[in-house]
Amino acid sequence: MKYLIAGLGNIGEEYRHTRHNIGFDVADAFVAKHNASFDNDRLAEVATCKWKGKTFIVIKPTTYMNLSGRAVKYWMDKEKITMENVLVIMDELALPLDVLRLRPGGSDAGHNGLKSIQESLGSNQYPRLRFGIGNDYPKGRQADFVLSKWKPTEIPVVQQKINACCDIIESFAGIGLARTMNEYNKMIFPL
Repeated sequence: MKYLIAGLGNIGEEYRHTRHNIGFDVADAFVAKHNASFDNDRLAEVATCKWKGKTFIVIKPTTYMNLSGRAVKYWMDKEKITMENVLVIMDELALPLDVLRLRPGGSDAGHNGLKSIQESLGSNQYPRLRFGIGNDYPKGRQADFVLSKWKPTEIPVVQQKINACCDIIESFAGIGLARTMNEYNKMIFPL
């Protein structure tokens, strides 16, 4: 059984470890946990991980956030992975920092990466793991906030959530989306 894990973010050193790039950070942690590594390939950095008879194709799109759908669609088609075996991981401004939320589908909620994926797939019914980044920014400064680095006080909870995301990815493949949602949905972490 194959799974596509798509961690969303932007390429470039200026975006490294920013709130908007948390999908890349989760992908990096998952690949490291499984002793694999990324290679540059078409439209993405790609790693292949094996776990309990499952194969994970993990991608970090190199298309920038607004065109993430091109990479997701390409790798789904190339690896012959069905939509229900895709898990997209991204930042979520509408959720507080202490929350993770797993969903089977839904709206893009204004997230440009999800909007691109929905356009490329012709559907919004693909699983996604929303990583709450909070919304503690002055009016009109949303872009600055999402592209900012984590505050030192936030890093411990961010690391806990990254580790939980790795467990959720394994659970998603091991017991399926519905049971994983029952077990992990709307996880709240102590700040």
